[in-house]
Parts: sequence; C-alpha cells; structure tokens
Amino acid sequence: MASSYEPKDSEKEAHLSDSPRYDDPEPGHHAPNGLIAGIPAAELEGLTVYEKKCVLINREIDNNGMGRYQWYIWCLCGFGYFLDLLWAQAFGLVLSPLEQELGFSGKSSGNISVAFSSGLTAGAFVWGMLVDIVGRRWAFNLTCLISAAFGLGLGACNSYPAFLVVTAFVGFGIGGNIPIDTTICLEFIPQNRRFLLALLSLFQPVGVAICSAIAYGFIPKYSCSPNFSEAKPLPSCANVAAGVACCTRASNMGWRYLMFTLGAITLGIFILRFVVFNFKESPKFLVYRGFDDKAVEVLQHIAKTNNRACGVTREDFDALTTEQDSTISRAELLGAGNAQRQTTMREKFLIEGSRYALLFKGWQMSRLTLLVWLTYICDFWGFTLAGTYLPTILALKNGAISLTLKFTYRTYIAIYTPGIFGVLLGGLMYALPNVGRKWTMVFSSGMMGISIFVFSAVNTEASNIGLNVMEYFFQSMFNAVLYGWTPEVFPAPIRGTACGLASFWGRLFGIIAPLMAQSLIPTAGLHGDTQATNSILYLAGGLTLGCVLTVALMPNKLIGGQSM
Repeated sequence: MASSYEPKDSEKEAHLSDSPRYDDPEPGHHAPNGLIAGIPAAELEGLTVYEKKCVLINREIDNNGMGRYQWYIWCLCGFGYFLDLLWAQAFGLVLSPLEQELGFSGKSSGNISVAFSSGLTAGAFVWGMLVDIVGRRWAFNLTCLISAAFGLGLGACNSYPAFLVVTAFVGFGIGGNIPIDTTICLEFIPQNRRFLLALLSLFQPVGVAICSAIAYGFIPKYSCSPNFSEAKPLPSCANVAAGVACCTRASNMGWRYLMFTLGAITLGIFILRFVVFNFKESPKFLVYRGFDDKAVEVLQHIAKTNNRACGVTREDFDALTTEQDSTISRAELLGAGNAQRQTTMREKFLIEGSRYALLFKGWQMSRLTLLVWLTYICDFWGFTLAGTYLPTILALKNGAISLTLKFTYRTYIAIYTPGIFGVLLGGLMYALPNVGRKWTMVFSSGMMGISIFVFSAVNTEASNIGLNVMEYFFQSMFNAVLYGWTPEVFPAPIRGTACGLASFWGRLFGIIAPLMAQSLIPTAGLHGDTQATNSILYLAGGLTLGCVLTVALMPNKLIGGQSM
C-alpha cells in the first residue's frame, strides 16, 4: 500500500529544487548516472521514501565496517543468546534435586518446562511486538532486567507452585532475547558481515557449558543422595513423618546456589547493556516512525565511536523524491515516516495493522511465513522435549551401567562444549551462496533427528557421550543458521514482530512437549523405565525430522538480498 501521507505541492517543489544531486530536470525521474548521497539514482528507482532512506542507512552502516560500535552490539546481543540456553539448561539440571526436596511426583515434573515455556511464549509474543512499537532500546534492556530479578528469586523458593510461578516470569524476560537481539544486530552490522548473525549462536553452547560447569560444582556436592544408581535415595521431607531421615533444604542447597549464580550473571549482563554501554535506537526504526533527525544523530554517534566521519546528513534524507514517485515498492508500507506523526489515533491503529499484513503479502511471502512458523514449531518442540528430560534420561542410563551422578554432570560439559564448533560450521555455511543456508538447515536437522533415534537404541559410556555430542553439534549448527536467517527476509518495520511470532509459535509448542511426555511416563516417574525414556526420545527425534521437510519447501528467491 502507498503511504496515507500526501505531501503538499510546495514540499514536493522544495524537495526537487533543493537537491543538486538530481541531474534529470523532469520531476520524479533521474538520469542513470545521477547520485543521491553517493548512491546511483537508478538504484533507488521504484522504492518508497522510507525504503530509500533505508538504502542510505545501509550504505552508511556498510561504510563503518565492523567498527568498535558494531563489535559492542554483536557481543551484547550475543549475551542475550547466552542467557537463552543458560536458563533453559538450568531447569533440566535441577529437576532431580528439586523433585527430591520438594516432593512432587514424576507426573508433575513437566510442569517446570511448561511454566518456563509459557513465559518464553508470552515473552516472544509481547517483546516481539513491542520492539517494533516502542523501539529496540527499551526492549533490549528490560528483558534482561526482568530475567535477572526473577532469576535471583528462584533460589529462595520453598514450594513447587512458587517455583513454577517465578520460573514463568524468568521465561517472560528470556523469551524476548533472540527476536530482539537478531533484529538489533542485523540493523547495525554491515551487510557483508551477515554471517555474524549466525555466529551469535556461539554464545548458546557457551551458556550451556557454563551452566553445566556451575551445576557440576554445586549440585553433586550440595545435594542429598540424588544418585539414581542408589537403591533408595532420601525421600522429601514433605512426604514423610517427622523424625524420619529425609532431604532437607540445608542438605540440598546445590540447586539454589546454581539459581543465585545464574541470576547474578544475568544482572551483570543488564548492567553492561544499560549502564556501561550507551546503546542507541535503531536508525531504521527512527526513520519509519518519522524521526529523521534522531536517526542521523545515531549514525553520527556510530561514526564517532568508530573514529570516522558520518556520510549521511539530514539534507540527504530531504533530497529524496516524494512518495508519489515510487510506483513499485518492495514493501509497500502504509504510513512510514512523517505520515505517522501527522495522523489521527484511528489512522495510527490502521497503520499498525497494515504492518502485520506484510507477513502475508502475496503467495511467496505467505508461503515463507507459514513455513518459518512450522520450522520453529518442529525445532522448539523437539529440542524442548529432549532438553527437559535428557539430563534425567542420561543419569538413568549412566546409573544403569554403574556410572556416578558426578560423572554424569561432568559429561554435560563434554557434550555441550563442541556445540561451539557446530555454530562455527553453520556460520561458514551461512556465508556461502544463498542456497547454502537452506540446505545447511536441511542437513543439520536431519542429523539431529538421527542422533536422537540412535541414542535410544544403545547404552554404553561412549555412545551416551558421543551421540549426545552429535545431537547438540547439529542442533547448534541448525539454530545458528535459522536464527540468523529469519530476520533477513522481513522488512525492518515488521522484523521484530515476525521474529517474535516465529519464536512465539515455537515456544507455544514447546509447552505441549513436556505435557505429551508426562503422558508417556508411569506414575513412578522415569526411574528405571526404559520404555518411557525411549518413547520420549522417539517423539523428540520424529519432531526434529519435521524441520527437514519444512526447510526444504522454503522459497529460495527470498533468501538474501538487501534488508530494508
């Protein structure tokens, strides 16, 4: 749709007469060799004013290269990825000691994942919307603050219901991280460094490995007889009579120490984001909302941080042709720029509604949107199921072959650290021609599913480590490409919303995963039940293989290109 804002005739004339960069005397047309802010006029033909400004912003960001400001942004966005799996891993690791102390049954064990996934789902939806409405800056900081506050509170919970409620709020903060961080990073790094979007996922296996290392230091040492190889671990004090030996809070502080430590780490990242680094709003968000002056100020701040001169001025924006000269728009955005500041409240709601229609603009975009949603559903469904129960399953399988719990927690570090190399390989494939991204995802998702199926069939020390290393290696590779690729194919005004909705659908089906798994678990829980553990693994592997089909059907022509 064209913009609802109609410039006055005097404004049109001023735009033309004040622009020495236009070599064609006819209004609305430019000579092939004409330049606008150093960009050939032909490159801007057929675009709306908003899109032309995005081209200028892209050129300026590209001229910065990977300067100091860009590396700051990349690292801070990476910390959001770090927190995402840091916390996701934690709830699987504390499940056994938590169950032993608080006394809930195996049938209720999936409620932790349900609570966390519910928070993640709400967070992905709410923050994904807000990042396109209130801006990137506040969403970037508030998600981290909420996660830190409630994360610290988890270690003080004394009942299972309280733990579930606080867990949901932690998830609400964490849920916005990846949609927001990919959106921000894409809009601040040069286009020839887009592979760094995939490499943001490097921080995820680091988060998992650090969480596993902290858990290894705390849980085996400060837990009350949690080893599954023992015939009768201590019961919960909530389920026995007074005077009977049981698992008390004082003898089971390991999981609490883990929660306090992760909360402190999250708070430290918030301080880095909000206090230490002076993060500026995205220029593309600002020009879409009609704040051209502020957008130029941000570009000047970036250039100054990188010790160079800014190549874009307000005059460059003003020199662009009017909306009426744009006949073929790539995005057809309603009400971009000054139109948003000169409309009624009713028109503002219509403008917001028009953004969401972009997700289904034409067959190709509708197909892409639906397949992206299905890919996130299969991916999150599968790895949430495996991630929730894998620590317990691995402890059971190791216990069956007389391996200690301390060995099992040490194994987690060995399993998750190689995921770093999976991300690196994904980033390398990401930089290949466009089709490389698509088939990298097809291959890696297929290998994820295969490794889960094989793990269910064998039980030796070597296979328990090797197959889990294989699964997490390809999971890291797949998610690195998927998370980096998703924001590229949607324009900036809908980018955060599109990423948030994709994550929302994934998180929503992540809630269903443990509920389905609970129905496969006997009343006694997972303890010693090979059939129950295999059923969970079969389900996780089958869902993961669904990504092979959804990614293979994605349209190639919408992968790559200049992001608006």
